[in-house]
Amino acid sequence: MTTTGLGGAALEAFRARFGEAMSTADAVLDAHGRDESGMEAARPGAVLFARTEADIVDALALAREFRVPVVPFAAGSSLEGQLIPPPGALSLDLSGMTRVLEVRPGAFQATVEPGVTYPQLNRAVRAQGLFFPVDPGAEATLGGMASTNASGTAAVRYGTTRENVLALRVALMDGRVLSLGSRARKSSAGYDLRHLFLGAEGTLGVITELTVRLWPLPTARLALRCAFPDVGSAAQAATVVMGASAQPERLELMDARGLRAVNRHLGLTEPEVPTLWIELAGASAGALEDVRALCEELCRDAGALDVRVAQQPEELEALWRARHHAFYALKALYPGEAFLSTDLCVPLDALPEILTFTEDGLQAEGLDASVLGHVGDGNFHVLFHAPPGSADWARIEALYARLVERTLALGGTCSGEHGVGLHKRQFLRAQHGEAVELMREVKTLLDPLNLLNPGKVLPDPA
Repeated sequence: MTTTGLGGAALEAFRARFGEAMSTADAVLDAHGRDESGMEAARPGAVLFARTEADIVDALALAREFRVPVVPFAAGSSLEGQLIPPPGALSLDLSGMTRVLEVRPGAFQATVEPGVTYPQLNRAVRAQGLFFPVDPGAEATLGGMASTNASGTAAVRYGTTRENVLALRVALMDGRVLSLGSRARKSSAGYDLRHLFLGAEGTLGVITELTVRLWPLPTARLALRCAFPDVGSAAQAATVVMGASAQPERLELMDARGLRAVNRHLGLTEPEVPTLWIELAGASAGALEDVRALCEELCRDAGALDVRVAQQPEELEALWRARHHAFYALKALYPGEAFLSTDLCVPLDALPEILTFTEDGLQAEGLDASVLGHVGDGNFHVLFHAPPGSADWARIEALYARLVERTLALGGTCSGEHGVGLHKRQFLRAQHGEAVELMREVKTLLDPLNLLNPGKVLPDPA
């Protein structure tokens, strides 16, 4: 279906309805034409700063009338090009929808608008002894996290965004607003349409409200920092720890390059060798001791060179701040270069094999890259870098394709948490086969004019 984009009568109609909430200022267009993917930026035709669900519904109605593509936008932290607009598109900015609508401590849930960030929600519920555990690192919004099914360091214990969204409201292109899911912890009533929109990257509808799960704040916490001689032995230790019923809150891997970058970026002195960071939590410090001793023994048996314990709140905060800043620290280490981050995820027992395959591939191609990830659930990232236009990029793309191929052969996925966006469309058919055409039929049913974030997720027709 041909789209016309924002201009002439379309722009006038949007301005008549939204007034100063519409912007075509150069700086605003530039900010909404890129994300954290490093992919080539492209300005939208205009930006609408929505404040209510009615704004979203009216914007979609005008978009339908004038055939204007719509790209939902909030924090701008997507990593796969989800936010790069097609020509003439409307960037629908939801970052101003920041109300925490309701907190029900006894039900362990909160209802929020899509522009609420996860740190904002945690500040709002901390006094009740609760928290929202999904922590992708960036100041991400809950609407954006739901749209990509984001996860982060705590997913190994609490699950991804998908497992922590109980209900949502979604605006469709035909003018309907659906209420999906329920406040109940479980339901067997009808088709599970809620999960259809979680991870859909704004291609099927626009999330206008979410009800999310909250969890009790742990009473006691500690973290082990376990240094290993190589990435493979660290990965093997991670699988053993997960099999020991230790139930870590977090289980993260960072290689020597990543730790070198974090040390320089944050002024730390962490040993620059492959390291597992294992956070444990319990009802009391005493209750944690047996689990701590078990994890330390398992890591030492797996070849750990050193095991250190962080127990003070300021130590733990510094440790996880370092992990969450790893991506930015690595980018700062190579100024002026371009970057590509993978987001592969395999069954846990295949993790040592795929990480060894990755390290061997990097060495064979003569490429410098950092390996880090949420290895407790089999999810890892390779951060490639090279000067823009360098001949290295052909080797990087070729190795990346081989990594995806091996990951899929091991029963894994091309994206554990970042989503598909523009960059991973090329791998979707290899992972899902004929199911891609069913996905396309669902997209056509809900968005027959192909106006909602067009060109994302689905590959071009074969």
